[in-house]
Amino acid sequence: MKKPRFSTEIAKDMEPHAERVAQFLKGMASPHRLIILCQLSGGERSVTQLITATGIAQTSMSQHLAKLRTEGIVSVRRDHRTLFYAIEHPMADALMQVLHDYFCAPMEATDQTPTKEPT
Repeated sequence: MKKPRFSTEIAKDMEPHAERVAQFLKGMASPHRLIILCQLSGGERSVTQLITATGIAQTSMSQHLAKLRTEGIVSVRRDHRTLFYAIEHPMADALMQVLHDYFCAPMEATDQTPTKEPT
């Protein structure tokens, strides 16, 4: 018999943190923010570099970066008039790797879109 992945004890451990975890995940839960985080997974990027790489409009980019910064997912550094962003939260970096491995790596290996959604 297969052992359950999460025990009742683990679920009880999550209870006091569930709201904070949900808020963190909401901060990442946008196609544009995920694309931005994919770019930042490769290291620090300026706003101009992010706009060029993603095609996201400057106004929209600013809003998404503000949300990511408010949630503590990214940090910002100013060098004269240029703002540079980087992934700040180690869990965001780890989640981006998991998302890449599950959704992107199979597509790269087979050049197909995964057909089965996670259950």
